[in-house]
Amino acid sequence: MTSDTATNDRRADDRGRPPAAAARAPHGGVLAPTAWLRRLRRFGYTARAERDVRTRLLAPFPTPEVSPRAARLAAWGLPLLVALLAGILRFWRLGSPDKVIFDETYYPKDAWSLLQYGYEGTWAKSANDALVGDPSRLLLSPEHSYVVHPPLGKWLIALGEWAFGMNPFGWRFMTALLGTLSVLMICRIGRRLLRSTALGCLAGLLLAVDGLHFVMSRTALLDLIVMFWVVAAFGCLLVDRDRTRARLAAALPTGEDGLARPDEEVGDRLGLGWRPWRLLAGLCLGLSAATKWNGLYFLAAFALMSVLWDAGARRTAGARHPYRSALRRDVVPAFLSTVVLAAATYLASWTGWIATKGGYYRDWATSPEGRAGGWTWLPDWLRSLWHYQHEVYEFHTHLTSTHTYQSNPWSWLVLGRPVSYFYEDPKAGQDGCTAAEGCAREVLALGTPLLWWAGCFALLYVLYRWLFKRDWRAGAIACGIAAGYLPWFLYQERTIFLFYAVVFVPFLCLALAMTLGAVIGRPTEPTTEPGILLTGERRRAVGIVAAGILVLLIVWNFIYFYPVYTGLPIPKSAWQGRMWFDTWV
Repeated sequence: MTSDTATNDRRADDRGRPPAAAARAPHGGVLAPTAWLRRLRRFGYTARAERDVRTRLLAPFPTPEVSPRAARLAAWGLPLLVALLAGILRFWRLGSPDKVIFDETYYPKDAWSLLQYGYEGTWAKSANDALVGDPSRLLLSPEHSYVVHPPLGKWLIALGEWAFGMNPFGWRFMTALLGTLSVLMICRIGRRLLRSTALGCLAGLLLAVDGLHFVMSRTALLDLIVMFWVVAAFGCLLVDRDRTRARLAAALPTGEDGLARPDEEVGDRLGLGWRPWRLLAGLCLGLSAATKWNGLYFLAAFALMSVLWDAGARRTAGARHPYRSALRRDVVPAFLSTVVLAAATYLASWTGWIATKGGYYRDWATSPEGRAGGWTWLPDWLRSLWHYQHEVYEFHTHLTSTHTYQSNPWSWLVLGRPVSYFYEDPKAGQDGCTAAEGCAREVLALGTPLLWWAGCFALLYVLYRWLFKRDWRAGAIACGIAAGYLPWFLYQERTIFLFYAVVFVPFLCLALAMTLGAVIGRPTEPTTEPGILLTGERRRAVGIVAAGILVLLIVWNFIYFYPVYTGLPIPKSAWQGRMWFDTWV
């Protein structure tokens, strides 16, 4: 090679374009970067160093600084400790307030009716007082009532009522249990996603001390149940991703140096086989939609994300046409595993309504209106159910009545308008009030402010990592937030509330954990992110201190607001001090 040629090659390297000879190595997998990748370098993107393809397909966990046995124990032991903390917080005084609060006027009663009749009956107007004053007099009749949410979430609430009775502890038991289990799942999901037990447990701890998640875990509403199934589906898809990429990695040929090589035949043609974890994800997504319809957005987003993951895996394995290969080999199985299975799960959740004759619209198909319609060759129960779903859709899309605590989704991330579930102002000597000025008791569905406001910056960081660093982990987190948040902007005129946001709170906690992980840095990181002057161990020490201070402030913030999350009586002045903005009152 002449000196001029070598100089040209070096200049090409400096501009970010490899020499022509290395542009498309048949076995090395080195491809010339696209114009888009060259533009990304202006925003800090750096190409990954060439690694063994198996490592690129399935990133290993870092070598633990402790013994392997201790690391294995910590992988489950630490998440269980975080979940234990979350469970103690959620089950402590779970029956307080000993009243029907906010929308508990609907779902616990519907749940009890499902236990009795298999469908939602009708309750007397004075039933709320009877539930806590004289449980033997429940005032329930078999006359059907019109309900606008699928039955699965109410069946779950009914499990607690069946086990512990028709009382506040009974109807809140299952949401408290699912809220606790969701913290455990986020610890494990964060560990798998971020390849760090510490960061996974940090994400779980943040979720454990989030005020909105905490309040929703102690209230018999449906939104936390949707969140539980969404998180479960996300975790299943992560396991499926790792197992699928491991199957591709195992099929790749190995070179003389012992390293795996990309192979076009494997990448384009290898079947990915039986995928039970994606089937389980489809089941969980169906259960989320069978609780509330906003689970459908996660079904669409996660199904698409799963196929894109498959295409990315095939490209890394050496596929010449990864998206075409994914379209041919992966889209149909993905559709069957997620959409079709979810639809079957949703239909199965209506079994009680189908098997009985008293439910609302149950006999619509045999009415004159039903007989006059089309599709009469379908079973009557299916036509009646379809009509019911259509009527519910009309209700949801035309719900525009004003409510004191409604809010626009633009204000959710900054906690512009929380929802008060319960409020009383007992006088001195009443209901545990010891303050001469009188007290306030409130259950306020408010996220922990410092966590949410820090989460806004974390969301920006995640978007940066996804768009400009091409970090799939950031993309997965952003997908979860987008599926739970963005659809509500389609319903600007609809009556909606901040507590709907609980469904994407776990992903916000993952985003903040990922951001704090970047602040801390890796133990072996020789340099720092652009813009940080410190390097090496000193930079890591400063990062640990900064992240630790923020986490401690978030925990303190949760403790400070704990009385207004649980309805504890506090002096009026103390309550007013916690109302940081006029819109919180």
